[in-house]
Order: sequence, then structure tokens, then C-alpha cells
Amino acid sequence: MKLTRSFYIVALGLCLAGGAHAAHDHHHGHEAAAVQKLQLNAGKKWVTDASLRQAMSGINQAMAKALPLIHQQRFSDAQYQALAVSINQQITFAIENCKLDAGADAMLHLIIADLQDGAEVMSGKTGSDRHGGAVQVLHALKNYGQYFQHPGWRVAKG
Repeated sequence: MKLTRSFYIVALGLCLAGGAHAAHDHHHGHEAAAVQKLQLNAGKKWVTDASLRQAMSGINQAMAKALPLIHQQRFSDAQYQALAVSINQQITFAIENCKLDAGADAMLHLIIADLQDGAEVMSGKTGSDRHGGAVQVLHALKNYGQYFQHPGWRVAKG
């Protein structure tokens, strides 16, 4: 099943409510989608949960493994596609296990959107600059580290 960016936005909007109540929590998704710019939580990083840290670490590790070949321009279209699939799997895991408060969730929407957009470019679905998609994912990972509490976080480097 192909999961679209819309799925991720809706799922993130619903992840706080959980269970049957999620289907009826219509307002949360709209409020979160209205957030336009990443910001700190009253000057501090947003709290994360174990599932989010696990998913983001998985994406970061996948990028770290790929970066040497990406920088050498030896990363094939098939490898970009596989990396995009891996990123989307981690995003799905984070969404399915989301337990963030409303403010952190709203900020996470922006990070997830950038990760998803980058993965789409890497997969060849949008545009032809797969390398640019990898750059977008790295930028989202950098933003995650700047705005979310994740002990020991270091963005992947090639």
C-alpha cells in the first residue's frame, strides 16, 4: 500500500487521541497543520518519547550508512529508492506509536513533512534530483536535533 504525505499529516494529527476517540478529534489535526515554522517550547527543546527517538535514530543511521556513497555520487537509483522506503517505514513507526503532547506533535508535523518530501524525491516520485532529496532529509534531521530533546543526537555525516 502506498502511503502519501496526506496520510502522514492526518495520522500525526490523530496520534495524540488514540483509539476510537482519534476519529472524532477533528480539531487537533487542523490546528497542527496551521503551524508554519519550527519553534522551541518556551525556549526549550520539545520532549520526545522512546518511539520517536527510535524512529529518528533509525532514519539517521540509514542516512549515515548511505552518505559515503551519496557523496561519491555512487548511490544508485535503486539504493535511493530503498533508502526512501526505509525512511517511510520509520516515519510510519513513529506515527503509529506517537505519544507526544499537542505542541510537540505540531512541531513534529513539520519535521515529518520534510522527511517525507525528501524521501519522495529520493524515490524518484517528485523531481529528478535524488541527491537533493537526501539533502532535504539531512536538513530535517538537523532541525529535529535543534528542536527536540534526544540525548546524544548527532546528525549523520558522510
